[in-house]
Amino acid sequence: MLLLVVIDILCAGVPKEPDSPLSSELAPVEEKPRDQRYTSGQFFFEYLVVVSLKKTKSGVYEPQITYQFPKKDGMVRFQKEEEEKTLKAITLFCFPEGINWAPLTEYCSETFSFVLTEIDGSRRNGYCRRLLPHGNGARPPEAYCIISKVACFGLFSKIFDEVEKRRQKSMAMIYPFMQSLREAPFPAPGNTVNIKSFIPESGTEIISLTRPIDSWLEHVDFRVLFRCLTDEEVLQVFAATVLERRIIFIAEELGTLSQVIHAVTVLLYPFIWQHTLISIVPEILIDVVMAPTPYLLGVQKSFICLPVKLNTQITEKSAETCFCKQNGDEDSILPHKLKEEILQALKSRNENATLEELNRVVPEAFLPFFMKTVGHFSKYIVRNGPGQPGQFQKRNFYKALESKSTRHFVKKFVETQMFDLFIQEAEQRPTNQNGFFEQKIAEYQRKVREKTKKH
Repeated sequence: MLLLVVIDILCAGVPKEPDSPLSSELAPVEEKPRDQRYTSGQFFFEYLVVVSLKKTKSGVYEPQITYQFPKKDGMVRFQKEEEEKTLKAITLFCFPEGINWAPLTEYCSETFSFVLTEIDGSRRNGYCRRLLPHGNGARPPEAYCIISKVACFGLFSKIFDEVEKRRQKSMAMIYPFMQSLREAPFPAPGNTVNIKSFIPESGTEIISLTRPIDSWLEHVDFRVLFRCLTDEEVLQVFAATVLERRIIFIAEELGTLSQVIHAVTVLLYPFIWQHTLISIVPEILIDVVMAPTPYLLGVQKSFICLPVKLNTQITEKSAETCFCKQNGDEDSILPHKLKEEILQALKSRNENATLEELNRVVPEAFLPFFMKTVGHFSKYIVRNGPGQPGQFQKRNFYKALESKSTRHFVKKFVETQMFDLFIQEAEQRPTNQNGFFEQKIAEYQRKVREKTKKH
């Protein structure tokens, strides 16, 4: 089943945001003492690359990496080969439009992100700021890309603000700042790290970088999602995502694509999307839309006329006039009562809600959905003895639900990979070790008991 979502209709004023088999590790950086304000073993980024558009002999502009910091030395052959694959992928994602570029005199800088999937299935984040270098006359834009294991779009967007400010003065001013950043320990949720940076004529500046307390929300900006789509449309997308359908988002802005897709994946919390996720599909990889397996893809609107099956699903006219084309039961699969509860919870936000308000309202709207549908999962993990791994009783689990519509949904949801992985981890976890979701379930059940006593 395929869901096509056009997400840039009437999206003026939406803030700018904010994959390929890869491997290999960078040379370790000298560890420094940390305290509880910092996340042990984590650094802000692995490396920074500058991707420039260079004119080839055939007269087209091709993205090429013109600088890498820090450089990697001492690699064996297979490591060099994997590194070349990584760098090639970065150029594709920084300029996914392909070779259709020409020198410009004006260009609004934009920030977006993408995901690089390792051979072992782990993921790294790519953060990109495209800008027009300071100068006179027409010139091609360039891209600054940071590769990091850290998923924290807000912090890296602020880092790019500093990069762009320095780039307008001199390219050479960027690298001392990035070196200071690379040597700084990554702060724990709710904490701040201060970076010192010297700028000629301005002196030494202190840049404060603060992580939000809720670390699982720090990679998204829900404002983009809810400015692009109505609450009802978000529910349709949520239904398709939670049942692992094929979903294509279409927009003109790269930042809109990546921010919406990352926001949608966070709606699944505490579950994690396990399939293909390409927030920005490069033109050269557009055939990925033909894959029969589940995916979340972000496609630029200019690609919809390319000769692939995407064009058989949606016409240019419909892309301008409709929200989506659904081939499944996305509008009816969610239990009606729980769906209405989500919509009512979302309506409690202000019309021009701040990011902080949305970070409170949205989880409070969607997390209870999973509590009420699968929150009883721990009762159906049977163990043969203390310290032994558990065995999930799937059939008894969904038969325990009284609501027919909820049971119908859960019977489908338990077949997804995201639920399967969640249960596998729960089976291996000690019985006395509860995560955030289990704590919220216990809190919800306690409130239900208290409410029952009052009546």
